[in-house]
Amino acid sequence: MTYNRPERVAEEIRKEIATMLFEEIHDPRIGFVTITKVAVSKDLRQAKVYFSMMGDEKERTKTMEGLQSAGGYIKREVGKRLKLRHFPDIIFKFDDSLEYASRIEKIIKEIKDGQEV
Repeated sequence: MTYNRPERVAEEIRKEIATMLFEEIHDPRIGFVTITKVAVSKDLRQAKVYFSMMGDEKERTKTMEGLQSAGGYIKREVGKRLKLRHFPDIIFKFDDSLEYASRIEKIIKEIKDGQEV
């Protein structure tokens, strides 16, 4: 069994933020958001919170503004809930891996369809 505290803390942060976005934070700028991953630095000073959502660039920008606006509240509340002495700074980042996978899938389908003659 490996002891990897940053990974365990990251998973707990992901769960708490996802719950907060669903149940507590009612900012109209934040649409339907999925927290896909949290990466915490080894020294637990920084947490990159990756999110995905459906929508165009304008909606993503509004969501990012809403998340950043709620960042202080999120940091304070999650810090209390996880009982961490020092909670990492939160940086929100859009996770485009789902869009990338969808594009790749579309390209593969187009290639397959083109070969079926």
